[in-house]
Amino acid sequence: MKRLRSFCLATVVAVGFVTVALVGQPAPPTGAKMADAAKTFLAALSPEAKQKANMPFDDKHRLAWYFTPQQDKQKQSTRAGARLDEMTSEQKGAALNLLKTGLSAKGYEQATTIMSLENLLNDLEGPKGAMTRNPAWYFVSVFGDPSNTGSWSWRFEGHHMSVNYTLDRGEVVAATPLTFGANPADVKDGPRKGLRTLAGVEDHARALIKSLTPDQDKTAKQPKHFAEIKEGSPRADVGPPVGLTASQLSDEQKKTLTSLLAAYTERMPEDLATAEMKRANGTPPDKLYFGYTGSLEPGQGYTYRVQGPEFVVEFLNIQADSAKNPANHIHSTWRLLPADFGLAK
Repeated sequence: MKRLRSFCLATVVAVGFVTVALVGQPAPPTGAKMADAAKTFLAALSPEAKQKANMPFDDKHRLAWYFTPQQDKQKQSTRAGARLDEMTSEQKGAALNLLKTGLSAKGYEQATTIMSLENLLNDLEGPKGAMTRNPAWYFVSVFGDPSNTGSWSWRFEGHHMSVNYTLDRGEVVAATPLTFGANPADVKDGPRKGLRTLAGVEDHARALIKSLTPDQDKTAKQPKHFAEIKEGSPRADVGPPVGLTASQLSDEQKKTLTSLLAAYTERMPEDLATAEMKRANGTPPDKLYFGYTGSLEPGQGYTYRVQGPEFVVEFLNIQADSAKNPANHIHSTWRLLPADFGLAK
């Protein structure tokens, strides 16, 4: 088994025990909540469904994560795991309860909204669309035996979402890759007009870019769009950081950058979000970079990255949505460097 690295254990444990129940008992840490929820989920499955959902910790599928549609020529899914629309209501409830342990209330709302957008895509693309659009085409996988003593992991993923957690001896050692997307990013028509599922990851970035001085902008703006998020691999392979360092920002701009990072970490439970923000805030300002490409004009594509030695945020909005509105299709992710899933290298 590949070595797992620490995920700010002291922070996770300390914050995990801050909340005290009314009866005076400490709230269980997030790792224990995940183990309990995963056990309940697996116990609810039929033997056939459990065989799909539960794989060895060292199974090749554990590191093969995807947020794009994974279908064959017959439009049948090729993802690993147990699919929501093949579950009973009890099983589906247990699956969603597992997802809740890995997301904050806001993150869970975003996740379920992303799933619901599949209905909108189905309406826009129709039965002749290239992809199956189904809000229940989301898959749950558990790798290893959920416990507070050994190594195990779990995943909840489908179109525009991949939530991955790796645990060791009850501790969350990696909360990445954590990837959310939205198509459309901004719903232009219909009863859901005005819905912006991932507004924070756009609004704070736009505010930061607009605040740049001409000299700052020359350093931050890159000539070519950043490459698409690399799925299917534990390594982001983003190369060396580029752009403007946090040491070159004003105090107000630094606050905006912190708010942008928080728009990603706030998808996680509070204790894990605190640990990840501690990682980001602990990055020396001359080692934390912000770079962007493109234009903020309506309908113009743009991308950005925030990168430090231990993590990277990737964002792209360069694709048209399914209604053909240009640059209205978001991909966004929080990843660890040099590798996700708690891998040391």
